[in-house]
Parts: sequence; structure tokens; C-alpha cells
Amino acid sequence: MKKTLLLFLLFYSTLQAQVIYESVPSVKFNEPRNVKIQLPRNYEANTDKNYPVIIVLDGDYLFEPVAGSADYYSYWEDMPQAIVVGIMQPNRMDDSVYDETNFLPTDQSADFFEFIGMELFPWLNKQYRLAPFNVIVGHDATAGFANYYLMKSPPLFNAYISLSPDLAPQMTERLTNVLSRAEQQIFYYQATASEDIQSLREDVLALDQSLKAIENDTFHYYFDDFDDATHYSLVGRAIPNALGKVFSVYRPVTKKEFTDVILKSESPYDYLIEKYAIIETLFGLKDQIRINDFIAVAAALEQKSDWDGFENLGKLARKEYPETILGAYYLGRSYEGNGEPKKAMRTYEGALVLKEIGDINKDILVARAQQIKDDFGY
Repeated sequence: MKKTLLLFLLFYSTLQAQVIYESVPSVKFNEPRNVKIQLPRNYEANTDKNYPVIIVLDGDYLFEPVAGSADYYSYWEDMPQAIVVGIMQPNRMDDSVYDETNFLPTDQSADFFEFIGMELFPWLNKQYRLAPFNVIVGHDATAGFANYYLMKSPPLFNAYISLSPDLAPQMTERLTNVLSRAEQQIFYYQATASEDIQSLREDVLALDQSLKAIENDTFHYYFDDFDDATHYSLVGRAIPNALGKVFSVYRPVTKKEFTDVILKSESPYDYLIEKYAIIETLFGLKDQIRINDFIAVAAALEQKSDWDGFENLGKLARKEYPETILGAYYLGRSYEGNGEPKKAMRTYEGALVLKEIGDINKDILVARAQQIKDDFGY
């Protein structure tokens, strides 16, 4: 009994995101900085997989809501699995202070700025498998501080989640200038609320107007203004929204995406290829194409009577899922649509030795093959 329980607990633990407490050596501070790290589920088993990194400032209280949302969203494939790193900040205000003349990091804040880029990330790279996509999350003072990374070329972070930021003077002008000229893909989310601290809210709303006016295809901006939320309660509402928006291209095809984008595209098949090319380019992840996305694109091809697209989709499905009937089903539909019923029938029948997948089962193949025999007398 004890052995069975132990095996169960070991198995169960491999399914859960792991939280590790570490001390990162620092020359800047002459002492280590403590961090909390959540590794994705099955991190140890997926030895060939790399993961985006989410750096959470104010890790003492922001780590858990960010880590929990990241684990939940990645479980449902609404975002990629990620390594979440919460930095403990014994004195967050000293870590975020700026000079009163040039409004740039100074003293401990300047050291903290360099610690993240020059010490923490090299340390993480040695310890873990990192993909080339970095996110930073902060709240009020630390959210304002995170903006300074946008002034480096290239920026250290690809995405910025700014929760009711306390903005330094001139920050609106600086950000507008930098983001207007950004050449790499930058994702920027900020949030305020009706009951937010008034001075912070006013600055956030002013920055919102400036950022909305930016015309730059590489800059992706998202904003939330929550009703009946305070400076603190907005955090719980903003974090899942922010992660969902920053990683929106990664999630499986949604009903809205299907209706508003795929059905209106000239080639649903090309859209699918481009979607996964963007995922690979942005996140450094070469993921297997989801069954859900194959099914969505196939539905669009059916509505458009795009039989050549079905042929391309069938070849792709054979490559992605070679042991299943998926590729044969799509190829058969292509042959039927292009007036080659005998070839379609043989394709369906030849796939009956393969595995079923998703909603595509062998009964469907048998039914289509029989319908061709009935219609054409084969």
C-alpha cells in the first residue's frame, strides 16, 4: 500500500508545475538575490523543449497570481508553457528609484536594472532551457521601472505587463518615441481601474492616449480600465487578461478567429502555415500543429470548396500525424472535390489500418468509400 501511494505521489508530482526557491549570485549587490521559479509541468521529461521566461517583479506578492495564471492558461494551450521567475525585493522602492534630474535609474535601482540583464538572465540560461521570448510584469513602482528596458537596443524583454504603473516624469514622451520606432515585435499591456490611485490613473490614461496613436506594425498595445476595482484588486483581473492578449496568436483557433479571419482569408491553408510560422518566430517554439486547428481549417476549406487546399492540408497532416487517418481523410476529400472518386475511395480504404484521431474515425472513411461505390458503381 505504501509503495503504491509513493508511486502515485511521484507520478502526480510530475504533472504539476514545480516551484523552486533559489539564490542568484550578484556582484552588483555583493550578496545573492532570492527568486522563486515555477517550472512548467513535465519540464524534466521534455528535455528537448525550451520555454519563454516571465520575470515577475514584486515577486513577494505578484509571483503566485502570475504563476497560477500561466500554469492554467498553458494547461488549456491558450499560451505556451513558460518558466516564471519571481524576484524577491526587500526594498522595492530602492530597486525602482530614479534620478531627480534625468529621471533614469540611479544608485540601487541602476544596480537592480543591470542585475536582471547581466546576472539573472545569464544565470537562468545556465540553469534552464530558455526560449527567446521574455516577459516582465510589475505593479506601480516596479511597473514604471520595467519601462526602462524599452530604452535599451534591442530591448531585453519582448512583452511588458504594466499594472497601474507609477510613471517617472518624461516617461510618456520617452515611451512614445521609442515604441514608434521599434523594429522588433513588442507587446505592451497596461491596466488601471476606476478606484485606482488618482494620480497614477491620470498618468496611465494619458499614456494610453499616446500609445493608441502609435502607428507601427511591430508594436502591439493592449489596455484595460476596470470598473469597481482598486489599485490592488485590479491586479487579479489584469494578469489573466494580459497573458491572454500577449500570447493570443499561440492559442488554438477560436470561433471568432475562424469567422472573422480564416473564413475571410484567401487561403485558409496558408493562414494555418503562417500562424505556426509566427509562433516559431516569436516564441522560438516549433510546435506540432494542433488537431483543433486542422479541423478548423478543414471546415473553412469545405465551405470554400477549396479542394487544392484540402490536398495541401492532407499532406501536412500526414507529416504531422503519420500514424493516423487524418491525412488520408483530407486527401480523400481533395480527390472527391477534384473529380477523382476512385482515387478518393482507394485513399479512404487504404487508411483503415491507421489510427483514429480526434473526431475523424474509421466509420467516416468507410461511409465515404461506400458512398462513392454506390454513386459510381465501383
